[in-house]
Amino acid sequence: MKIGIIGAGSIATFIMEETQQKQKDELTVKSLFVRNLKKYEQLAADYGVELFDDIDQFLDSGIDIVVEAANVAAAQQFVPKVLEKKEVIIISIGALADEAFLEEVRQVGKQYNHSIYLPSGAIGGIDAIQNANGLGELKSVLLTTRKPAHSFGENIVGEKVIFQGSAAEAIEKFPKNINVSIILSLAGIGVENTKVDIIADSTVTKNHHQIQAEGTFGSMTFQIENEPMPTNANTSMLAALSVLGTLKKLQTNIKIGL
Repeated sequence: MKIGIIGAGSIATFIMEETQQKQKDELTVKSLFVRNLKKYEQLAADYGVELFDDIDQFLDSGIDIVVEAANVAAAQQFVPKVLEKKEVIIISIGALADEAFLEEVRQVGKQYNHSIYLPSGAIGGIDAIQNANGLGELKSVLLTTRKPAHSFGENIVGEKVIFQGSAAEAIEKFPKNINVSIILSLAGIGVENTKVDIIADSTVTKNHHQIQAEGTFGSMTFQIENEPMPTNANTSMLAALSVLGTLKKLQTNIKIGL
């Protein structure tokens, strides 16, 4: 599978390193779409990829799928265009908090028969949440996120609950800190019904996420403690791995958890 990536940050570099240098499952990054060709010349040389700053030329460069690995603004600008020609993996999940954009993506994908893939990112249990809501009988979902206090600009000793409310409210108030609530809401009962607690804690050094859900199926609890990427402390290693895992799932004829 030949991959095109929008963006050239830490996750894009991780994907190139794992595919180009370690020859993972016949996956290869062929093309990068970037704003500044000059800035990324060395990156292209290091990983043997071709740079583009024209989206149409990028999409026509012989790639099979596009990974959006830039930011929310780039996702909103380019994903609809991408879907006219290719399937896409969206990493900047925050873009889908905009309901109008989410609906646009759905409609364009449907019109051109191209799928949109959303990696689970920094959390797990998304398949279980989807399955539990298969008949619309998932009753409640609570995400409790605990992060180092300094990541919220909080100068406290111990812990402080800084937010309790719906995922919709959490996304609005903490757009850079609570992307996990978006994928959880999309998989389950929506942004208005998914509840979120956010705790700033001076005693922790990593991000902790706990998911609790109840319904006619029973109840479940998942807990994840995330290590950051070595190259980017603001991105969890699991988020990067979930992108690579999605690409690998698309390659195999045995689909686990789908």
